[in-house]
Amino acid sequence: MIVKNQLFWSIAEKLMQQENVEKGTMMGFPCLRYNGNFFACQHHKTDDLIVKLDASRVTELIEHGTGEPFSPNGRVFREWVLIATVDEGLWRKLLAEAKTFVSNT
Repeated sequence: MIVKNQLFWSIAEKLMQQENVEKGTMMGFPCLRYNGNFFACQHHKTDDLIVKLDASRVTELIEHGTGEPFSPNGRVFREWVLIATVDEGLWRKLLAEAKTFVSNT
């Protein structure tokens, strides 16, 4: 069985070897940042993956049933999506997409 937290940080380790990618905190929880911009973290209770992407990509992932709206405290963040499914390939792809997204903003 794959443990979500271990999967996240094993992927994150490789990303942090890239220039300007570092571990940080967001709302008091560990996250990944690129040039100081948040792009990924895990849900503090479930360890689900949460990534920042273009709003249209977030909508696409939700419509396809891959993701869920990220809505802490009832407020939906339109550029953030929660991924509950444990899929190493998907997580790698989405983490890379999220890094690319924040690097272009």
